[in-house]
Amino acid sequence: MIRPILLHPDPRLKKLCDPVAEITPELGQLAADMLQTMYAAPGIGLAAPQIGVMKRLIVMDCVKGDVDPPRPIALFNPEITWASEELSTYDEGCLSIPDQYAEVQRPAEVRVRWLGLDGKHQEEQFSGLWATCVQHEIDHLNGKLFIDYLGPLKRQMITRKMEKLKRERARFGE
Repeated sequence: MIRPILLHPDPRLKKLCDPVAEITPELGQLAADMLQTMYAAPGIGLAAPQIGVMKRLIVMDCVKGDVDPPRPIALFNPEITWASEELSTYDEGCLSIPDQYAEVQRPAEVRVRWLGLDGKHQEEQFSGLWATCVQHEIDHLNGKLFIDYLGPLKRQMITRKMEKLKRERARFGE
């Protein structure tokens, strides 16, 4: 089921999310819904608070194009256990801040540990777009948006655009 994505500014996007105690069938369905919502948007990552669920769950799939098969991943309670000193800059966007992009600098590689859908711990080292995406989504679980890395003027400008978009959508019943 495709779920509505919250738009910034929304107080739920600035809150710390609760850890997942155990993987239940309901959480499995939530992860499936989130993947369906992410693909439909379209996007490469989505965090539970972006659909109003305050749990530590993210989904992502950074495979682009038709050459490689999709690689959807659901990460419960993800945590970064190591980050490279080398940094990379990426022009980031966000499904909760549509059509707005800005360069954000983050570690080029990160190692992440999480609970999988099977309830077992998993760990993987991500680089490139995958590293950027996983860090961006984990930020959501901690109430942080990519615009929080920007200067105050640029952040305020984007926030004003989002407030206007929300008013327009409300007016036209979207």
